[in-house]
Amino acid sequence: MSRKWFSIVALSAAAIALLSVSSCGDPQTLQSITIQPGTETVGASDTPVFADAGARVQLRALGDYLHPPVTKDITDQVTWASNDTQMFTVNSSGLLTATGLACGGTLVSATVQTNSDGSGLSSSGAIVTGYMTANVVCFTSNTGGGGGAEPTLTVNFLGSGTGTVTSSTSGFSCSSTAISCVDSFPSGTTVTLAATPVAPSTFGGWSGGCTGTSTCVLLLQSDTIVTATFN
Repeated sequence: MSRKWFSIVALSAAAIALLSVSSCGDPQTLQSITIQPGTETVGASDTPVFADAGARVQLRALGDYLHPPVTKDITDQVTWASNDTQMFTVNSSGLLTATGLACGGTLVSATVQTNSDGSGLSSSGAIVTGYMTANVVCFTSNTGGGGGAEPTLTVNFLGSGTGTVTSSTSGFSCSSTAISCVDSFPSGTTVTLAATPVAPSTFGGWSGGCTGTSTCVLLLQSDTIVTATFN
């Protein structure tokens, strides 16, 4: 009997030791990432998109782990990215900011890539990503009267210089002292914009709906934002 009990005790001890070693070597695995809030919307249909610039919200990244099951705040451990910086930017700490340059929706991601875990075991370059949706409401108020909403043209200004943006084809005219101008046009209208600096200022170029330093030609079929920089 003593040999039998000795064998049982020995086998039990070996099993416990094996489980202990297995548990110690089992890596804590990141299964998924959840971003809070999951959806964020800024702006209103009666507010020009440029007016939304600077609207901010702090995002949080929550990681769900196994071995053992636990949820951790990993906001400062993920890599943040926005797939359309014309709508939103997001910094390394998860601060989401509306740029005021475009409307619509964009995906914001939080990603972790790990090549090894805390115990030194390889995780084969595991990549885990979570997403949230950030929206900017398009400006759809119609100042032309009658019918449905017409596409709007918004001209913003940047830089320390002064100048004007005009269009001989549509009668649009705006001075940089106004900071921003908004007008609506029938869908399909072609608008040609010219930027004229006031001396000693110089024209630095277009961004948004146009690029370069020559005239800006736009076919307005949806709300469009153009930025003119005078230096």
